[in-house]
Amino acid sequence: MRAMYPRFSLLIVLLFGPFACQNNTRQLPPDAIPPSNSEKVARSFDEFKGSSSSSGFEDLVADYESKDRVIWQKPDLVISLLNGLEGKTVADIGAGTGYFAFRLVPKAKKVIAVDIDPRFIDFMDSIKVRLPEAYQRRFETRLAKPNNPMLAPEEVDAVIVVNTYGYLRQRVPYLKILLAGMKPQATLLVIDFKKNSLPIGPSNEFKVALIDVMRELEAAGFQITQVDQESLDYQYIVIAQKP
Repeated sequence: MRAMYPRFSLLIVLLFGPFACQNNTRQLPPDAIPPSNSEKVARSFDEFKGSSSSSGFEDLVADYESKDRVIWQKPDLVISLLNGLEGKTVADIGAGTGYFAFRLVPKAKKVIAVDIDPRFIDFMDSIKVRLPEAYQRRFETRLAKPNNPMLAPEEVDAVIVVNTYGYLRQRVPYLKILLAGMKPQATLLVIDFKKNSLPIGPSNEFKVALIDVMRELEAAGFQITQVDQESLDYQYIVIAQKP
């Protein structure tokens, strides 16, 4: 999908400045994406992970980029937890629309936006061409497999897994493969929804209890360095490290 969404045009200007929009790219009309709300945000998680159809993809993009998300997701706070990214390569697993990946580009040496859905790969690529050339060189999309993030051995210095952990199947084997793609002392940041009744987020089927996340990370060979259940309203934060 090559269309440019109005909300992303604004995001690019905010992140990279007006010079980022010098290329001419076809836009959808303003009414092509209906307004988002909390119920649609919650519904979109199940729709995305449960269907490979393109139906509703524009609604899904609007939900992922909902103006309300910045309030509860606190992306600046999340990125600050990575403690300096200059000269580092970061992988965003389950990158979706690039909500975090594009915010990471100005801060990191390289960002690898990983997703298993070709529609999101195409979407992010359509955004990439609007970035300044220097940032385009830093940003790479990568189509992954459900059981493999497709990282080269010791390729990355940091990995973020946001709103994705509950959709991973056979998580410990997956995490072991992910671990192999990380450099020694690399950081893993996992953020996902608490397993209780929330106004947003997926159904409980796709939530993983914090204690299970910690157990699985340790079983895969990670060392947990920080757990935070307070900073985000609806989500827990787990920071781990490759030994």
